Amino acid sequence: MAQEWDPQQYGKHGAFVHGLAGGVLEWLNARPGESILDVGCGDGQLTARIAAAGVSVVGLDSSAQMAAAARARGIEVTEGSAEKMPFAAQSFDAVFSNAALHWVRDHDAMMSEVKRVLKPGGRFVAEMGGHGNVAAILVAVSAALSRHGFAGRQDSVNYYPTPEAYARRFTAHGFAVERMELIPRPTPLGEGGMEAWIRTFRRGILELLPEEVRASVVEDAVAMLTPVLCDEEGNWTADYVRLRFAARNAG
Repeated sequence: MAQEWDPQQYGKHGAFVHGLAGGVLEWLNARPGESILDVGCGDGQLTARIAAAGVSVVGLDSSAQMAAAARARGIEVTEGSAEKMPFAAQSFDAVFSNAALHWVRDHDAMMSEVKRVLKPGGRFVAEMGGHGNVAAILVAVSAALSRHGFAGRQDSVNYYPTPEAYARRFTAHGFAVERMELIPRPTPLGEGGMEAWIRTFRRGILELLPEEVRASVVEDAVAMLTPVLCDEEGNWTADYVRLRFAARNAG
C-alpha cells in the first residue's frame, strides 16, 4: 500500500516536519557549488532552503501531487522511487532526506541506489523515524482498525529501525557511518490535533477502508490516545522519535 499525499493537507497539518529540520540541515552542511539530491522532497520547502546555500539541488519524490507542489516553488523535481533512482552513477556530492525514508519499503535497494548516485566519498545525511517512533499512535490506530474488522492494515507501512540495525545495513552497503543518533522528540500538533495527524499520515490506510467506517476508526483511535497524548487544555503532543545519521560512501 502506497501512502497518498495531499499537499494542501500536508502543508496545513504537517508543517512541523520541515519546521524541526534545522538539526539535520546542520549535519548536511551544504556548501556552495555542490550537487545535492533531496530524496522524498515532498512539497520542496526544505529543498528550497538547501538551494539557498548556493548549491545545485534536485528533488526526488514518488508522489505526483507533492512533486507538482515542489515545482510550483521553483524546485527541479524528478518523480520516481528511492529504490530505483532515475539518475546516472556518481551524480551527487551528497544525498539528503528528511522524514521520508521510513516510508521506503526496500531499504537495501534504496541504500544501493544512494551509493550508486553518490560520488566516491560523497555523504548521505538524513533524518527519519527511529525505533519507538509514534508508538502510542501506532497501537491506537491498529486497535481501532482491528475493532472494525481490519486487523493488520497498518502492518509494514513504516520502518523505524534502531541505530544498531541501521548501522549494520550501512556497513553492508559500503558506507562508513560518521554519526548517528536516536532523538526523542515529543512534537506539539497544531490545528486539528490528533485527528488531523491520522487523516494526514494514515490517509493511505483510511482510503482503502469502506467510506462508512473511516470516521469511526479515526474517532476510536483519538479516544484511545486522549488520556496519553492530550493535556487537560486539549493540546496534543505526538510521541516522535527520530533517527538522524551522516554516512559517507566509502568507495
